[in-house]
Formats: sequence, C-alpha cells, structure tokens
Amino acid sequence: MRRWTFIALLLVPTWASADGMTLEQLTRLERVTSVASNPSGTHIAYTLSVPRTIPAEEDGAAWSELHVIGPDGESTGFVTGQVNVAAIDWMPNGRTITFLAKRGEDESRRLYGISINGGEARVLASLETDLSGYSLSPDGSQVALLAFEPEDEALKTSKEQGFTQIVYEEGLNNRRLYLHTLDGDEAPAMLTLDGSIQEALWSPDGDRLAIKITPRQLVDDVLMFNRIRIIDLDGDEIGRVENPGKLGQMAWSPDGEHLAFIATNLVRDPREGRLMSTGKSGGEFNDLIPGLEGHVWHLDWLNNDQIIFVSYEGVETRVGLIDPDGDNQRTLLNNGPIFTGLSVADNGVVMTGHTPAHPPEVFRLADGAEQAVRLTRHNDWLDDVELTRREVVRYAARDGLEIEGVLFYPLDYREGRRYPLIVNVHGGPEAHYQDGWITRSSDLAEPFAAEGFFVFYQNYRGSTGRGVEFTLTSQARPAMEEFDDLIDGVDYLVEQGLVDAERVGITGGSYGGYATAWGATKMSDRFAAAVMNVGLASQITAFGTSDIPYEFNLVHLLQWPWENWDLFHEASPLYHVENAKTPILIMHGDADPRVDPVHSRMLYRFLKLQENPPPVRLVLYQDEGHGNQRAASRYDYSLRLMRWMNHYLKGEGGQPPPYRVDYKLDIPDED
Repeated sequence: MRRWTFIALLLVPTWASADGMTLEQLTRLERVTSVASNPSGTHIAYTLSVPRTIPAEEDGAAWSELHVIGPDGESTGFVTGQVNVAAIDWMPNGRTITFLAKRGEDESRRLYGISINGGEARVLASLETDLSGYSLSPDGSQVALLAFEPEDEALKTSKEQGFTQIVYEEGLNNRRLYLHTLDGDEAPAMLTLDGSIQEALWSPDGDRLAIKITPRQLVDDVLMFNRIRIIDLDGDEIGRVENPGKLGQMAWSPDGEHLAFIATNLVRDPREGRLMSTGKSGGEFNDLIPGLEGHVWHLDWLNNDQIIFVSYEGVETRVGLIDPDGDNQRTLLNNGPIFTGLSVADNGVVMTGHTPAHPPEVFRLADGAEQAVRLTRHNDWLDDVELTRREVVRYAARDGLEIEGVLFYPLDYREGRRYPLIVNVHGGPEAHYQDGWITRSSDLAEPFAAEGFFVFYQNYRGSTGRGVEFTLTSQARPAMEEFDDLIDGVDYLVEQGLVDAERVGITGGSYGGYATAWGATKMSDRFAAAVMNVGLASQITAFGTSDIPYEFNLVHLLQWPWENWDLFHEASPLYHVENAKTPILIMHGDADPRVDPVHSRMLYRFLKLQENPPPVRLVLYQDEGHGNQRAASRYDYSLRLMRWMNHYLKGEGGQPPPYRVDYKLDIPDED
C-alpha cells in the first residue's frame, strides 16, 4: 500500500508550468471518480482515475485505484497500480470495503473485500462471467449479483471453429440477478425474471429488492424503457413503479419504508432530473420538487425523514434536504464546488466535487457545518500552473431567451484587444457545462487559453440545468434555434469588443460534433475553423445506424424520418455541403455504436467531391467508440485539435498542417 499525507506538498513535476496548462500536463491529471463512507464516517473509500503514462505503459484507458481516508485524515492507497477497481461499498460492520475488479489470474470480474486494517483483498463472490453490479443484504450475510449468463457450450464450440458471425439484435444475452450467501458452500442462485436487470438494491428490511429492469439488453431500452420493480427474494413481484421515460439513481430510506429515485414525469423529457418518492412496495409516486428549474442527479437519505440531494441549477450545484412527502425543502450548500456524487455517514456527508481550480476531489460536509471541506489533494502541481480568468456570461438570444455559458479568457488578455474565439459545444443536447473544472482531452479550456484563445462553453436551449421546460425548447426543431443560440453568443462577445469575428472556430463531440458540422456547412460564413468529433452529418443516417433510434424519436425529433423527410434533410449538414468553406478536421472512433463513423466518412467524401473543396481531413481511431478512452488516442486528439485551431485561427492557414503529428515522446528501445 502507498501512504501519504495530503497536507504536505508533493514535489512539483518537471512538467509543471507558470505559463498556463500544456497538453502534456493534461495527460497526467488524476480525478476522484466515486466515494463511499463507512456508516460511522471514520473511514472514506474512494476511487482515483490515474492516466496511463505514455509511452512507458501499454496503451489503454486510465487505471482506477482504491484509496482510503482514515480517522487521521491521511489517505492510503489500498489497491493501486495497474488495476481497475469499480463499485466500491462497505460491509455493514464498516470494517471491510467491497469492490469489483479483475485481478491477477482472474478470468472474470469478481467481488472482493479488503479490511480497513490492510492486507490482501479476498474474493467474496464470483461467477463464470464478469460481475457488473452487486448489493449487500442489510446484515452482510448475502449479496445480490448482476452478471450475464455464460455462453452455452455449443455456441462456444462454434466460435472456436470460426463461426463468429453476428445476427444483428437477435440472440441477445440479458443481464441476470443472482443471490449468493457469503462464506457459504452453495453456488449463487439465479432468479428467473423476464427482462434484463440493470441494477439491484437490497431493502434495509432484508425481505425485498428494488431492481431496474429493461425489456432487452439494448442501449435504447436502458435509456428509455428502464423501469423499477420490487421483488421478494424468490424473484416474485411485490410491486412496481411505472415511471415514464428515463431513470436515474434510487435509494431506500434507512427504515425501508420509502424508495426515493430520480426520473421524469413524461416520456419526452430528455433527461431524468425529477426527485421522486414512493412506498416500499412501489405504486404511486410523487414529484417532490415540481417546477424545479434544474436537474437532480444525486440523492441519498440523511435519515428516515430527510432526503439529501444534489441539484444542478444553471452552472452551479445546490445541496438540499427535503422530506419524503415533499415538505420542508431547504438548502444546505450552494455556490460552492460542483458536486458529482455523495455518500451519507453518521457524522455528515462526503461528496466528490470539482472547482475552477482542480478536477474532482473528496469533500466532507460535517453535521452543522456551513461549508464542505476538501479532504484530498491530488495534482498538487496545479498550484504552480497559472490558470486563466473565467466568468459566467449571460446573453439574450435573438428571440429574447436568456442563454448562459462559461467564458475562458486568453491567458495573455489585455483590455482593448480582440482575440480569436473557440466555441466548444457540449453533446446531448441534454447536458450542460458547470462553472467548475472543464478541461479534459476534448475540452481544452486551459490549454486553449494558454495559447491566446477565448473559449466559450454555452448551455444552448435544450441543455440541462434549467428545468424541464428549457430542455424541451429544442425538441422537433433540430439545428434551428438551438444552434442560433451559439451564433448569438459569438455576436455578443464580438459586440463586447472581446472577439475578432474573422477568427472564430467551433468544436464539439456527439451532438456538439453535429453543431460543428452545421457550423462548417450551413453556417460556414461564421467560422474560420472547425474540429468535429463523433458528430452527426445526417439525421436520416442517424436513425438508421445508431443504437438509440427510440431516444432520437421520443426526446429529440419526436417523429420518424418518413413522417417528415424535408425536416430531416434540412437539418443535416450533408445537405449543405455546397455552402462549405470552413477548414474542418473530422475525428471519429471507428467502432462507435452511437454515431456510426459513416457520418464522418460521408461528410469527408461529400466535401472532397466539391468543385472547390475546403481543407478537410478525416482521422479514424481504431477500436475506439463514442469518445476516445485510450491514453494515446486522447493525446493524439488533443494535439490535432490544438494544431488545427492554431493553424487556421492564428497561423498561415491554407492547406492543412502535415498529417503526421510530433508527439514529442521519448520512445524506449525495443530491447
């Protein structure tokens, strides 16, 4: 185990800088990803995402380590190095941390337990296939396990013989629920349920489970048709919750009398965010904060009579309390860190949160305290990096609707000068930017600022954080007012004397990539550079190739292509390629199931076939999906994004820069 005190300053790495953040520094950022306190609050477990070192380690996604904060405030690395720890929890006695991992010679992901006194982790439960989730019984004697059924022997034999063909969306393997007695000799028993189990949560009564279940194991089903069922330990249904639309977190009250959950009131709500409560057997449920102009994304129970929640409101978060009948709502914290998760203990609440100064860390809100105290301090080298000025900007769109965003200033900003601008568009559109730590491999807020750019992160209409009505404003009107909001934001900054209107770039991923393609075609006169990531080029193609066509229909377009061909054509960047003059860099994972890479290939080809094509380049990342996960892919993406914007917004422009990238890495000798 590694052990250190976070109060002490670590030595500053040689790549720390007082001149703004570099892309090399970005590759080293560590982030706290989850937190769980033991019941008494004496120990806090958390997972830490640690990027792989390029090129010293084999390429891959970031590692996930287990760390524990003890009573003395010191943090100890319990399971560290080349590991992937997930789903941390505590045995009811508060002395053993539980987690999922595949370690050593494991052939599948198992449930492990490790004592707070240290020592080696031991296997608590396993199946033939990877465990994807679990829930401990209130006395800690049993565990509910989630995993896919193993392949039958005939199918295994066929694959070994080379018959690896896939029959599309048939023969799906659903996720099953197993009950297992810990420290017992019997094998886990599978409950027979009609559907695919996404989550199971053991009631404090010990006699029932709340489960999330979908008709099939398809992404569309998980997004749109995830429903709550209450079952007994034999798998028989006790009750159900007929929640419409999307579904978020759920939590039992300590006495097991109530189930709180996050959901929607109508199927066309693009994002779960209403705080609901129902009885122990389901049935009718109540929206506890009707009319909330925000979205609740995290919840737990402070005690039998109080639900604690984190609500995203505008670019801030609010930590609040409310009774299970909706009475007595009050605010504990606001205008603080952007909190991203919480866990309740006897002596207060621990949370993950980030600020403009640092990525997610662990915080504690003690009983009666007015502020949360930061407990961990990773990335100490950030203290020696000059971060840029930023501010929350609000402006009126052309129809009068107020739009909000976060503006990063050039690090060398001098009043009276105009600077190039990069509009960075979020995906979804049911997502939003917060006034916290934004910088990551595809959102180069601080590195762009260090290079002398303004960077604008707008929450255009359809974004979350403003309530249901605001998220519905863009439905059935793709690429209309929602993208006008982006243009209006640019005009606002130009009018303020900040931005050079001739040097504006646009970038984004997924729906943000769609906006980028729109900016480079339909609105090409407004943008001098574009970098599109996993973006849509054709609304018709999207419906025919994506793994979420029902979501597209139910919460985005509200219709099928054959019901309005003209709308789907007009809302597609491909339809406007003849108007394109903007130099565009297109990047995409070649295994993306959400936005098929055919979108990027088609846009590239259509642009190249024009009589006078704009500069265009297509980069495909092998075996990456809807957003890059591997360290090398992320670094390459950041380098290409930065270079493209510098070349066309600050440099000579013209033909694209060389297709090869100098990674400036010391490659070790093969021997």
